[in-house]
Amino acid sequence: MRCEKNYRTYKRSLPRKQRKRLRSLMHDFRRRPEDLTAEQTTALEDLFEKVPALGVVYHLRWRATTIFDTAGSPAAAARALNGWIAEARESALDWEPFLTMLQRHWRGILAYFRDRCTSGPVEGINNKIRVIMRRGYGIRSVSTLWTRAILDINWAWKKVGPTIESLRGLVARIQAHFAQCYT
Repeated sequence: MRCEKNYRTYKRSLPRKQRKRLRSLMHDFRRRPEDLTAEQTTALEDLFEKVPALGVVYHLRWRATTIFDTAGSPAAAARALNGWIAEARESALDWEPFLTMLQRHWRGILAYFRDRCTSGPVEGINNKIRVIMRRGYGIRSVSTLWTRAILDINWAWKKVGPTIESLRGLVARIQAHFAQCYT
């Protein structure tokens, strides 16, 4: 059973005014359960009665989030995530593409629980470079792209703090680490 088809079918069956209400409910759907008022929770539960697949997705998502928020060690996280995977497979929804990706990256995901470090800063730099490439249509050389990235990142130091020198040091440490892994 595909959740999006059930949701879309339900959405199409509603009159225009109720579709607008459904859209606002989907904002509540994305919020943590503890941040919802009793009225919002009741509205979501009513929606889950009409579209049960959404309820399954909602509850499984927040159980997974709880694991990431509370697991104290990689071993505890592995046990909890394996339980979550079993629960997801028991549901009527097709979680296999996601579960396959989860198993492919299992070691990296469990590494998060050791130090609670994410790749957020690196992903931010990657995103900034993508924006530069989109904005700078016609950049033909890597050196021009690198110069533009350095200029943009140097402006970011006022908000973020790191300097180009500290970023170069970070890059050198990352390269040294990966050089050991992939030789």
